[in-house]
Amino acid sequence: MAGLVNDGWQSSHPAVAACAYPLQTATCALSGHARSVRAARDFTVATLRRWCTAHSSQDITVVVSELVTNALRHALPEPVATGPPGQVRLGLLEYGPWLLCAVADPSQAAPVSRPSGSLAETGRGLQMICALSDLWGYTEPSDAGKIVWAMFTVRRAAPSRSRSRFRQAAQRPGA
Repeated sequence: MAGLVNDGWQSSHPAVAACAYPLQTATCALSGHARSVRAARDFTVATLRRWCTAHSSQDITVVVSELVTNALRHALPEPVATGPPGQVRLGLLEYGPWLLCAVADPSQAAPVSRPSGSLAETGRGLQMICALSDLWGYTEPSDAGKIVWAMFTVRRAAPSRSRSRFRQAAQRPGA
């Protein structure tokens, strides 16, 4: 019983520990125009700056560009340039060390990685998403469409040996 009322137990309980991370979300509706890819990148960079995130914004913006490009190319009915706004939605969610990027589209077709030749100009989007994110996937397609997502985690760099030696030398008396 004493352990249940101890403050140490409460702080290690998963439900209490979850409160330590603020949940941050941001979404935007995109049109079917090619300029939506640029708008998605700009929205992502501005959101990550506003959140003061520790995630690599370059990798994230490349992945968001690929997710949105794939939605515009493969998920919207033809012609893409005249699609109504809001058919594609971008969502960003940050929770502690995790960042989730998700793009919703109206297509019921699952994303498929296509083999591309070494000189091909297209066909590497999912390969790039896989290489730059920690995890990616999609929801089961339904009548409303699907969501393709990619997740990133903060990578903490270990201190280099030279920094460690410098700190030790600085802490020695008379150094």
